[in-house]
Amino acid sequence: MNILHTESSTGWGGQENRTLNELMTLRERGLAPMLACPPQARLGTRAREAGFEVHDIPMRGALDLPALLALRRLMQRRCIEIVNTHSGRDTQLAGLAAKTLGSHRPRVVRTRHLALPISSPFTYVRLVDQVVTVSRFVGDYLASAGVPAGRITTVPTGIDLSRYRIDGPGTLRAELGLPAAALLIGTVAILRRKKGHAELLEAVPAVLAKFPAAHFVFAGDGPQHENLARRIGELGLGGNVHLLGLRHDVVNVLASLDLFVLPTHQEALGTAFIEAGAMGLPVVASRVDGVPEVVQEGITGLLVAVKDSTALAAAICALLADPARRQAMGEAARAWIATRFSREAMVDGMLAVYAKVLAAEKSR
Repeated sequence: MNILHTESSTGWGGQENRTLNELMTLRERGLAPMLACPPQARLGTRAREAGFEVHDIPMRGALDLPALLALRRLMQRRCIEIVNTHSGRDTQLAGLAAKTLGSHRPRVVRTRHLALPISSPFTYVRLVDQVVTVSRFVGDYLASAGVPAGRITTVPTGIDLSRYRIDGPGTLRAELGLPAAALLIGTVAILRRKKGHAELLEAVPAVLAKFPAAHFVFAGDGPQHENLARRIGELGLGGNVHLLGLRHDVVNVLASLDLFVLPTHQEALGTAFIEAGAMGLPVVASRVDGVPEVVQEGITGLLVAVKDSTALAAAICALLADPARRQAMGEAARAWIATRFSREAMVDGMLAVYAKVLAAEKSR
């Protein structure tokens, strides 16, 4: 099976991380997937470093004729059978390129990673053969927006579980000069408004009123850094809230925590929750979009209403007060993630979709 992934995004996030995990696991299955992306794409850089065949194709717009022709030539030259697209622009370009190849064209699968409204169902209905969504929530939304339900399959994001193991409790307390017994609550996410860091800050004083020795860490960088730093100062929380910046030792950060908290406003699924669960951490999260498909209410964590800092503080305090419950939730989270959110399970699902669309073509 000759597989080509396309991605017009140049940044790095959960979407690109999932795609790289798919490439890695497909290769482990004996396949040789390829990637087409803009020259400056971070996914392309990482994929090339990992030894994948990467084709640099500038994708300047949805009707970029040179890009369309380059994709068409690539599909023909490498006898591509499956094209898996990941963003709007590359879906339009690769979808149109495939359509021009007539009856012998590759089948096109689009992965929808986001829990955002779509402007038009055209690309999902006319240009692709199947849509993969990262959560049932996203699939249900697409069906309500006019995408035929029979063309939608949910394949949850999976991670490399072997990476989420560490001997010992992590080194973050020592780095921050905290005692070994200090309660440490943290989050790992880009500092963007919709991730809910502001609500978490508003909840901190209520938590400290009951647990004055608790500390909060925000791992990540982003456009809200200055606003959050200023608000920490205004609330007088500089001694208990630590902005760690961008970290490359996420596993070590997670291993240092007693509790993971991310009160996101919007989330298709939430890779951060998957990673926290893989590390055996109980979670406090927002009851929104696809998050309840990862965080099992009362089993692996607690869910609260979006933008409700009072409820957020109460949930954090409830778990800080009950170490046995935290431990039980963490153990349940590790088991839940291992059974459903491994990258092997994700690729099993993707290969089943690929086989489905190829079989449908052969039956015609």
